[in-house]
Amino acid sequence: MPDVLLYADTVRSPDMRHAVPLGIPDAFLYAERNGDRHVVIHAMEAARMGDLGLELHPPEEFGYDELIRSGRKPDEVRLELLARACSALGIKQAAVPQDFPVQLADRLRADGIELAADPELFRRRRREKTAAELEGIRRAQKTADAAMGVARDMLRAAKIDGDRLVVDGETLTAERIQAAIMAEFTARGCTADDMIVAPGWQGAVGHHPGAGPIGPGQPVVVDIWPRDRQSGCYADMTRTFVVGEATDEIREWHRLSVQALEEAVAAIRPGASCRAIFDGTCDLFEAHGHPTQRTKKEGETLSDGFFHGLGHGVGLDVHEHPGMGRISDEELIVGDVVTVEPGLYRQSYGGVRVEDLILVTEDGRENLTDFPYDLEV
Repeated sequence: MPDVLLYADTVRSPDMRHAVPLGIPDAFLYAERNGDRHVVIHAMEAARMGDLGLELHPPEEFGYDELIRSGRKPDEVRLELLARACSALGIKQAAVPQDFPVQLADRLRADGIELAADPELFRRRRREKTAAELEGIRRAQKTADAAMGVARDMLRAAKIDGDRLVVDGETLTAERIQAAIMAEFTARGCTADDMIVAPGWQGAVGHHPGAGPIGPGQPVVVDIWPRDRQSGCYADMTRTFVVGEATDEIREWHRLSVQALEEAVAAIRPGASCRAIFDGTCDLFEAHGHPTQRTKKEGETLSDGFFHGLGHGVGLDVHEHPGMGRISDEELIVGDVVTVEPGLYRQSYGGVRVEDLILVTEDGRENLTDFPYDLEV
């Protein structure tokens, strides 16, 4: 195995959070050398790392006080300190993630250290989830199930008043449901930067978060991805609801989407081709006359039908490898956590999407999502 070098914080860097499973907001140096794991970090954070099997190095070990006395600028102090640490640890060449800081890379290369960006190495490391990460994903998914129930129940409680829905005497809006979902996240130890509660035409516009009143008979796409605070891991799920009677077209889109999801989940197992699973969904939709990424003309932008990939990995980031789409070239491995999210759409009208979260196990798969697919509420 090559030596590994990271310089990041664990809040914004999934690669660093995988290596050091604590919430640390400031960047620090992490190195793997001859099987040992080293961290160069301030004493205020080091006390939290005692049980992680890391060799801890305070900045003072590499002349931090002397560098400050020298009158150098803060960036110069930081770069010299990190260069000294790498030299002391005996690092001659190392694999780094693709977002490794350019300024630091230039400084280390000037000292003769060979750095090679190896995205595949870091993707593979994160696909092999730790026990703590899997526990965090499960907590996040239970939160998603509960929050989806909050959204469904608000829609179910709504009264139809002409072209609007009313709950407790007030118009039901996407924003009201979003606020209720966020409150459920918070109560269960999760957070989220965004979510989708998209009524009508908004549900056909990519990641449109949704806004405004919800009307009867409209499909409402609810897509949520809570993040477990303790582990930093995500879940992801989607359901589509209609208050009142859905149109025959929306019912058929929903029926096909649920069928596509169930067939794709049944195909998930170690060694399964991500592209082949995606192709199976396209086969179903194309057989019923819906366009897919496979049927569009070269250079055409597809915005109707099944215009996106079938799914993606989930872990310390909500979108990570492996992907299940047109350019997928990966096979599933034990420990992968992937979404399956087929959908059908028409611009200026609306869309339908359903999504479950699946863990790849040694003997097949485990569906981590526990929520019905009912369309009409």
